[in-house]
Amino acid sequence: MNCQLASESIFYQNALYRFIHDSAGAFMPCSVSHVIAGLAIMLMLVNSVLLGAALVTWLERRLLGRLHNRIGPNRWGPFGLLQPLADLGKLITKEDLVPSGADKIIFTAVPLVMMVPLVLMTAVIPFAENTMLADLNIGVLFILAVSSATTIGIFMAGWSSNNRYALFGAARSVAVLISYEVPVVISLLGVVMISGSMSLNDIVQAQSIPFLLVQPIALFVFVTGMSAELNRTPFDIAEAESEIIAGYHTEYSGIKFALIFATETGALLVVSAVITTLFLGGWNGPLENFLGWFWFLIKTLAIIFVFIWVRATYPRLRLDQIMALSWKFLLPLSLINLAITALEVFLLRDASGNLSLPDLWVMAAINVPMAILLILVMGGLFQKKVNSLPIRTEKPMVPGVPTIEVK
Repeated sequence: MNCQLASESIFYQNALYRFIHDSAGAFMPCSVSHVIAGLAIMLMLVNSVLLGAALVTWLERRLLGRLHNRIGPNRWGPFGLLQPLADLGKLITKEDLVPSGADKIIFTAVPLVMMVPLVLMTAVIPFAENTMLADLNIGVLFILAVSSATTIGIFMAGWSSNNRYALFGAARSVAVLISYEVPVVISLLGVVMISGSMSLNDIVQAQSIPFLLVQPIALFVFVTGMSAELNRTPFDIAEAESEIIAGYHTEYSGIKFALIFATETGALLVVSAVITTLFLGGWNGPLENFLGWFWFLIKTLAIIFVFIWVRATYPRLRLDQIMALSWKFLLPLSLINLAITALEVFLLRDASGNLSLPDLWVMAAINVPMAILLILVMGGLFQKKVNSLPIRTEKPMVPGVPTIEVK
């Protein structure tokens, strides 16, 4: 590759990539500097995900301790900051066990299959202006497609473990992922229609008003759906310790379990960054040319706090409640939001197909009260429907055991 082709590459828009490429190109061939710059950026992304997962683990445990009126980790390092390193050291020194009846190749490949999509998602997230590995014009579609690949890893883990509880957890997780993927995808269509692009960079630049106000229903559906896909409380039915031990990763130990746990925690960080990009204006803020990364980080941490707050507050739902919430509440809500957004865009856009700042304020003035009304009304109808389910009486399987009434 010559320097002319390298400068026209989509990666060259990244300021950090451009700096590494030009610095290395001063004393080596341009094709070699292109490879070095790409490898350097990818190495930074992988380490950022892993280190970010460690910090999010510490933050979650500390916040849960405070929210539950207890201390949390506080022994290793100041405020327990070195606790993730202590946990990593413990897991690395543990014996790496593989069940005798397991498919060893698939069983071993699961942590890698789950980690790779997470790293790929970070490649298109703009952490600041012109600071992303690649500005894909199908960034939203890329994230939805790549994030769905984790379903394969979860099912591989459950099936290859040769453990019925792991298989139950994998089946639950796959059912939840497939169900919640539908309203999540529909909720993002409104964002794409308003911004007129699927590029995450263009979506951030289109948010002269944060889409938190313009698309509140889409934000509610997306956050709820992502919470379910991440197996976060109250949707952690795939890892229900009181029912199926630990779900699909029951048989994993040592470094394999550490990678799976890091993937789950890192996914929380990456999803929060995606929510910041799509709904909170990304790097937009005062002095965004200098502090864009700072505002992006603050908004991402705020989203992470909301996820942790929900985990500390709500109890686990039943599987039937989780599925009903997707098909009977979130899906109709997302379809209504899509219809309203399409009508607003059709009526308010100018001749060039763009929406001005006053148009966005008009949409916000309509959509915010509409979101409150729809969530309250449809939520009440959904709760009434769930509470009206008939009670069936199960016959005792063992003589002398009383009957159990199940809703």
